[in-house]
Amino acid sequence: MSKKNLAIIAALLAGKFLFAQQDSTSTKQLDEVVVTATKYPIKQSLTGKVLDVITKEQLQKCEGKTIGELLNYQAGITVNSAAGPLGSTQYLFMQGASAGRTVILIDGIPAYDPSGTVPVFDLNLISVDAIERIEILKGSQSTLYGSDAVAGVINIITKKGHGKPFNANANVSGGSYGTYKVALGASGQMHNTSYNIQYTKLKSDGFSSAFDSTGKQHFDNDGFNENTVLAKLTQKINDAFQLKASFQYNEYKADLDKGAFTDDKNYTAKSNNTIAGIGADYQAGKAIVHFNYNFNSVKRVYLDDSVAGINPNYSYGAYTGTSHYAELYANIPLAKKLDILVGTDYRKQLNDQHYLSISQYGLYETGLSKDSAKINQYAGYVSVVLKNVHGLSAELGGRYNYFSSYGSVFTYSFSPSYLINDKLKFFANIASGFQSPTLYELYSEYRSPNGNLQPERSTSFEGGMQWSTKIFNTRALYFSRSINNNIVFYTDANYNSYYINQDMQKDHGLELEASAAAGIWQISANYTYVTGKTETMVNGKDTSYNNLYRRPKNSFNFVAGLQATKKLFFDASLHAVGSRLEFVYGSAPVTLAAYYTIDFYAEYKISNKIKWYADLKNITNQQYFDQLGYNSRRFNFMAGAMLRL
Repeated sequence: MSKKNLAIIAALLAGKFLFAQQDSTSTKQLDEVVVTATKYPIKQSLTGKVLDVITKEQLQKCEGKTIGELLNYQAGITVNSAAGPLGSTQYLFMQGASAGRTVILIDGIPAYDPSGTVPVFDLNLISVDAIERIEILKGSQSTLYGSDAVAGVINIITKKGHGKPFNANANVSGGSYGTYKVALGASGQMHNTSYNIQYTKLKSDGFSSAFDSTGKQHFDNDGFNENTVLAKLTQKINDAFQLKASFQYNEYKADLDKGAFTDDKNYTAKSNNTIAGIGADYQAGKAIVHFNYNFNSVKRVYLDDSVAGINPNYSYGAYTGTSHYAELYANIPLAKKLDILVGTDYRKQLNDQHYLSISQYGLYETGLSKDSAKINQYAGYVSVVLKNVHGLSAELGGRYNYFSSYGSVFTYSFSPSYLINDKLKFFANIASGFQSPTLYELYSEYRSPNGNLQPERSTSFEGGMQWSTKIFNTRALYFSRSINNNIVFYTDANYNSYYINQDMQKDHGLELEASAAAGIWQISANYTYVTGKTETMVNGKDTSYNNLYRRPKNSFNFVAGLQATKKLFFDASLHAVGSRLEFVYGSAPVTLAAYYTIDFYAEYKISNKIKWYADLKNITNQQYFDQLGYNSRRFNFMAGAMLRL
């Protein structure tokens, strides 16, 4: 898409909203209370950290979208293959950082999958219908959240029970590619007990994941079938003490293809994920003590029993990752405008996997055992928070981590901010971070022959300004990040391949955001510029090159909503992505063309209990590729009804 076309589209959309009424009832974002920045509730005006929120009200106007599609509209975030067939592997990139350098939290607890080659959590495992809000915290956050929080964290906060003893909801929808979804829930509060139970069924006939470049090979559709159950229970013992428990189970089956431009009619993936947790909150005077324990198990099975010509091709892979996470921390007010957070956590990860393949080249078998592929981590951290002393706020923190495989890591963070007239905030965040090697990198047949693989270590800076009034909110942000000890897959002169620490990665960029809510209009826009390079040794010489594969240098999002009547709401959105580089093994990178998509959403409330909605996506039917050789959705829609009792 040319810059001229992008400007024309943006102008046409923006032109409708120049006559917004000025009697807004919206609140300032600086007054919004968040929890992810400090691990306890705090106003955005009192932290120098960069945080965006997808609110409950915004989620209620995004019926029909997946979590990947929602995140793709946020500044600084690219979710690769968010518009692929349901079940596609979605890699999330924040501020140019590679996949696995952003931590996914569920209700503040890290969600891990230790079975993978990179530490990414499968976004397919999370149902949007169970989400209350999403907080997106940018910049290195390893001091509070440990390994992998190099670029930031995304905290997915699930729904809780409240209000009446019994509330029920149902969401039924269907749409393109033979897709339908049924979501049922019950929640409530009875005296000192609150509960929430959600079930979601999502099924789709899908379309071919691989792109048929000739249009004559009759690639089959890649379907998806998923079931998700979530339950939360909170029991208040007295005014100072409460207990909580949570459980989530997800299973899905997805059809896959062999690779780029290559169909496979017999390749499937099955995934099962169990997350169970217990916790307690105790208030002692003004201090609040929190305890959480979380168990997470992910099992993925890939089966391909294809037959190509006379040569049998068979592969089977089973990957099980198990993690235990326990934490104890307390936030303590030392004075009216001074808090301290003190905490410790323990993490244990195990990897059990087996892979077998049979082809014309013979039999190949490999695997890992959870008895040997495991790691333990112990950590302690402290953070001191100064709140609005003549406009000045600041947070200073440090964390010590000890790992059973490779020793210790120390990280720090310093986040000052200055608030003028409760409207204009200048902020900065200077922090270090780290990413520990995965169990696969440490224990597979490709482990370092010297056994000295070390964590990646980063330093980052974010700084800018935010201006917020009752109607408008704007923010300009510059970010820069440097990562040492990059873990790379290396092949030596004897064709032996293994993981080593070698490269240095440097990224920087700019984010601009603006939003307004006035009368019947709601408008938001963001622009992200990101660039980066890696520095490595080639033939004894320092060499640098751009390696932000699948990450655009320029991206732009625009959303405009109209509350036409008390019952009728519309919005239109533009998602524009610049050109990206695609890595090609054994060849020069390929440039993927820029593209844009336009979506349209409408909902009509029949009553306070029933609404109809329709979500039209890619209405101009653009053909584009987030990955070389893989399809993305052309024009498609989801439509349905929501019932609340």
